Amino acid sequence: MTAPVSSALTSPPRSAPILAVSHLSKVYGATVAVDGVSFEVGTHEILGLLGPNGAGKTTTINMILGVLQPMSGSITIDGCDLAQRRRQALERTNFAAVYAPLPGNLTVAQNLRVFGLLYGVHRVRERVEEVLGEFDLLRFRDTKCGVLSSGEQTRVALAKAMLNRPRLLLLDEPTASLDPATAREIRASIREFAARTDVGVLWTSHNMIEVAEVCHRVLFLSRGKILLEGDPRALPATHGHETLEDLFVTVAREPLTIRRSPEEE
Repeated sequence: MTAPVSSALTSPPRSAPILAVSHLSKVYGATVAVDGVSFEVGTHEILGLLGPNGAGKTTTINMILGVLQPMSGSITIDGCDLAQRRRQALERTNFAAVYAPLPGNLTVAQNLRVFGLLYGVHRVRERVEEVLGEFDLLRFRDTKCGVLSSGEQTRVALAKAMLNRPRLLLLDEPTASLDPATAREIRASIREFAARTDVGVLWTSHNMIEVAEVCHRVLFLSRGKILLEGDPRALPATHGHETLEDLFVTVAREPLTIRRSPEEE
C-alpha cells in the first residue's frame, strides 16, 4: 500500500471533466428516484456523492455504470456519450464496493486475470503483477478470495478496479466494515492515485469524517435532487453546523430547512 499522505487537501485546477452528468432523471412508477441531477467530476478530483438512504445515490451510480437506463438526461465519460458510445465510455470506467466482492472460489490472481481479460487489458499478466504489488497482495496471489479478511478483500476489489487504468473510478462505501488502520491506508492509496493519474473519482460514503478527509468537493442528494454542493470542510459552517455529520443529519431529517447559499446556486 502507498504510504499515508497529508490530510490537507487542495482542490485540483479545473479542466475538462472526466464525468459530466446533465439533467439526469429516473422514475419507477410514481416514484421519482433521480430528478434532473447535473454535476461534473474533474481530473484529479474526488467528488463525494452524499445523502441518506433513498436519496438517489445508488440509482445515479447505476446509470453512470450503464446498469440502468435514464428516463432523460445525458452522461459523458471522458468525452464519450454513454448512450451513443457505450463501449468506449464504459471501458474508461471501473467500480468497487465492499458489498460487491469478487468470486470467492477463485484465487486473487485468477480473479484479477479474469477481470483483466474482460476489460481487454493490454499485457494482462504484467498488469496483474503491477496491481498485486501496488496493493500489497503478492503474498495472497494463490489464496482464494473467499477466505480473505474484509480489508484484504477490499484491497483486491480496488486492485481489480485499477486494472484498466480507469479515467473514472466509482467507489461506493469503499471502506465500510474496515478497521480504522486499514481504512486509513485505503483512503491514502486512493488519494495518491487520484493525485498522480488523470482520473476522476466519485465516492459515496456515510462516514462524514472520511468524506471531509478525502473529498475535494461534495454533493448532497435529497429526494432525487442536489440540495447542497461545496467544500466538505467549509459547507457545515455555511449552513450553521459544526460538522459535516451534523449537516448530513439535517439533510436526512429536515431537508426543507436547508437553503442553498448564493455561491451554491
